[in-house]
Amino acid sequence: MNDTFPDRPLDLALTAMRVAVGLAYFSHGAQKLFGWFGGFGRDGGTADLMTEFGAAGVIESAAGALLVIGLFTRPAAFIASGEMAVAYFWKHVAREGDLWWWQNGGELVMIFSFVWLFFAVRGAGPYSLDAWWKTRRGVAASGDPAT
Repeated sequence: MNDTFPDRPLDLALTAMRVAVGLAYFSHGAQKLFGWFGGFGRDGGTADLMTEFGAAGVIESAAGALLVIGLFTRPAAFIASGEMAVAYFWKHVAREGDLWWWQNGGELVMIFSFVWLFFAVRGAGPYSLDAWWKTRRGVAASGDPAT
């Protein structure tokens, strides 16, 4: 337990945030790649895989799924954060000519970028496949399940 807040509720809250934001992020990729959740663009179709939106769909779908289950969290979150930073500057700032999110409509992209940067630094936490895998590797390395 830390000095200000018990670890278990904090771990549960961070897990809930990782899963909820991961599902939202995944849904944006699934729109672009598979046409799910209303599809991509005005016609509700899919993005061409060899375009920047296709690449974004691949990153958002793959990283979003990994982040939801908490597997390879740090590299997936780092890539997702970078993709959102690029989207913010290339799409929102460049399109509107304004750095400020209240002017360029980039609030969601900016928030995704910083949430994923947080998880890239922190990791997935104890309720994740990363934690399970680490525990299993530790047990296998020591040979003693009590360790």
